[in-house]
Amino acid sequence: MTIPAGRDIITPRRLPKITIDREKCTVPFLCKKCLQICPTAVFNVLSVTARAERLKEMDPRIDGNYQLTILRRDKCMVCNKCLEVCPVDAIEIEVP
Repeated sequence: MTIPAGRDIITPRRLPKITIDREKCTVPFLCKKCLQICPTAVFNVLSVTARAERLKEMDPRIDGNYQLTILRRDKCMVCNKCLEVCPVDAIEIEVP
């Protein structure tokens, strides 16, 4: 197969693998350091629906009520700012 002049082959971008140790990151709603420092808003904090009761607020100070999630892994620039700021070293980033 020949490529017409002026055209480049677009190779798919390999996304970084981001893992969060939930045993270490227990109260992300109170900490939020990774959310504040990430320039591309990769992370998000969500409530654990299994623990939620209808019409009741969940206490962010109780372990396990909220979880840190990776919302936009495709936007990660691997700047490692989240790794540097995490007080419990709960985030790992692997570049393929």
